[in-house]
Amino acid sequence: MLNFLASTFRLGITNLRLHKLRSFLTAMGIIFGVAAVIIMVAIGEGTKQSAIDQIQRLGARNILVRSVAPPESNDASNRQTRTLDYGIRRTDLELLQTLPGLEKIVPLRDTGQDIVRRDVRATANAIGTTPEIFEVINLSLARGTIFDWTQYNQRAAVCVLGSLAAKQLFPAEDPIGQTLLFGSQRSGTVTVTVIGVLEPTGLRPGSEGVSMMQRDLDQDVYFPLSVAQETFGDTIVRQRSGSFDRKTIELSEIWLRAANLEQVEPLARIAQSALERNHSQTNDVDVKAPIQILRQAEQASRTFNFILGSIAGFALVVGGIGIMNIMLATVTERTREIGIRRALGAKQKHITLQFLIETTVISLSGGMLGVVLGVSAALALPVIVAYFSDSNYPTNVTTWSVAGSFIISGLIGIGFGLYPAVKAARMDPIEALRHE
Repeated sequence: MLNFLASTFRLGITNLRLHKLRSFLTAMGIIFGVAAVIIMVAIGEGTKQSAIDQIQRLGARNILVRSVAPPESNDASNRQTRTLDYGIRRTDLELLQTLPGLEKIVPLRDTGQDIVRRDVRATANAIGTTPEIFEVINLSLARGTIFDWTQYNQRAAVCVLGSLAAKQLFPAEDPIGQTLLFGSQRSGTVTVTVIGVLEPTGLRPGSEGVSMMQRDLDQDVYFPLSVAQETFGDTIVRQRSGSFDRKTIELSEIWLRAANLEQVEPLARIAQSALERNHSQTNDVDVKAPIQILRQAEQASRTFNFILGSIAGFALVVGGIGIMNIMLATVTERTREIGIRRALGAKQKHITLQFLIETTVISLSGGMLGVVLGVSAALALPVIVAYFSDSNYPTNVTTWSVAGSFIISGLIGIGFGLYPAVKAARMDPIEALRHE
C-alpha cells in the first residue's frame, strides 16, 4: 500500500510539473487566501495585544475618576469673563474612600500652571498628587528619587519629571538638582527642585490609553498636592487675547485601585452610582477603568477577525473553485490516459486517489507559499507603517492562524478536487480509450 501511495504521489507531482505555470496560477487563490487570513488575524491580535500592554501600564486593577469640563458657551460675552466651577470635590474623595473592595486611592490636581526654566516655557502639565501615584499607575523611575510622605507632609517644593518634559526642559543637561518655576504673577509662583526623572510610559499618541487620560503622561511633572493647594488654591486663572477664564477645580482626577481584578468593574459601577448623587445635574464627573479598553479591544478584535476572516475565507473558496475548474479541464485532457490505466487494471479508487493527490499537492503548496507570504507581510507591516508615518501599527502572528489556514488549504484541495477525481474515476474505460 505504501509503495502504491508513493508511486501515485510521484505520478501526481510529475503531472503537475508538466504544467508548472498552470499549476502555479491555480494555486494563486489559495496563496492569497491563506496570506489574507494570517495578515488579518495578525492585525486584530496586534490591536488586542496593544490594549493589553496599555492596561499593564495604566494598571489592570485601576479605575479613573475624572473631572469633565462643561461645554463652552457660544456667547462671546460669556467667553470673555467666564467663571467655571465643576468637577470632583474633596467631599467626593472622602466618599470614595469608604467604598468596599478599595485598596488605594490617589487624588490628582492639574494645576494648569506654567512651567518655566529660565527662558524656556514647557508645554507640560504641573500635576499635584500624593507619593502613591507612582505605584498605582506604574510610573517607573529612570534616575533620581520620588517624593515621599515626609516631603509631602512638610510641603517640600520638589518634583519628578515625565520623560518628554525632562527632554523639553533639559535637552542637554542632567535635570536632577535643577530648579523650575511653577505659576505666574496672577496665580502665584513656587520654585521647585527636580529630584527624579521617569521612564517613558510607552503609551502611543492617539491610543485608547492616551484618549482615556486626555493627556500624555510623559508630559506630566508631578509635585506634592500639599504644595499645589497651599500655593495655587483651587482656582486656575488664564488670560488670553480677548478672554479671561477662571476655573475652580478642587481635584482633576482620582485613581482607585481595587483589591483584586474581579472587583474592578463592580467597583467602577459603585463609584459611578455614588458620585451621581452629587453630580447628577452637572454631569461633570466621568468614571472609566483601563480594563474597559481590553473589553473594547476584545470585542473589536472578534468583529474584525470575523469580518476580514470571512472575506479571506471567500478568497480560499474562490481558490478552491479555481482548482476544481482546472482539474475538470485536466480530466478532459487526460481522458485517453485514464482509459489506458483502467485497461491495464487500475481501479476507480486508484484514479480517484491520483487526482486527489494532485489537487491536495496544489493546495498544500499554495498553503505553504501563503503562510510564507502572510507571515512576512504581517511582520513587515509595522516597519512599513513606521517608515512612512510616525504612528505605530502593531501586528501579532498567531500559531493558530498559521496552522489553521494551512490545514484549511489542504481540506479545500480535497473538497474541491473530489468531484473532478470521482468524475475521472467513473469514466467508461471503452469510451475513454476512444477519446481523441
